[in-house]
Amino acid sequence: MKSTDLYQGKHHKWIVFGRDQGKSEKIIDTNQYMIVTNQQTMLLDPGGIELFSAMLAGILSHTELEKVTTLFASHQDPDIISSLGLWDKTIPNAKLYAPWLWEGFIRHFGMDNIEYKSIPDEGQELRLDGVTFRFIPAHFLHSSGNFHVYDADAKILMSGDIGAALEEPDAPMFVEDFAKHADKMRYFHQRWMPSNSAKKNWIARVRELDIDMMAPQHGRIFKGEAVQEFLEWFDNLEVGIVNS
Repeated sequence: MKSTDLYQGKHHKWIVFGRDQGKSEKIIDTNQYMIVTNQQTMLLDPGGIELFSAMLAGILSHTELEKVTTLFASHQDPDIISSLGLWDKTIPNAKLYAPWLWEGFIRHFGMDNIEYKSIPDEGQELRLDGVTFRFIPAHFLHSSGNFHVYDADAKILMSGDIGAALEEPDAPMFVEDFAKHADKMRYFHQRWMPSNSAKKNWIARVRELDIDMMAPQHGRIFKGEAVQEFLEWFDNLEVGIVNS
């Protein structure tokens, strides 16, 4: 699995794992994110059970296992957190931050040791080694209980399924031509995002943030002007559409 450094600051860094050449062709490609501070590591949407071995190897090339103290799950989907049962045995003293709404469902993946930390609907802040992260509400996009992660220091928004595109595992990591990339996103957003009002609410909330990079769970990462291009495109897109 490929790893790419996204941000290197004084107190922490961001790394993305993805473009898994060894995955089954019937499993969609996913991006997993890791934030490393001086003493702790947080995994964002750490992936499906089939990725656990590759993720563990990738993580250990950047940090020590005992420093992995925190997991985050944006919502309940298996491609995001079905590896939980294996993490539960590997880092039993860690905490999982996830929507309160999905606790009874996420625990089906296996959770005997890790502590579940429920995120309230309005979101909250989390501090790791003096670095502050915000859990930003993204309800109904596409999950009824859903959050994104914003880092004001790195100016990165980890945006879950918003901005997602389903591509081949050898696709570039960053959006290079937004107009061409939009064609890869349209069906996903129209079919998986059910609510135009929820979409408008999220866009208004996100436009108040200072974002240099928007990092979705599938597909390419948006940098610089591509972030604003995406917000304009998404704002004008009618969602909740089935073309039959």
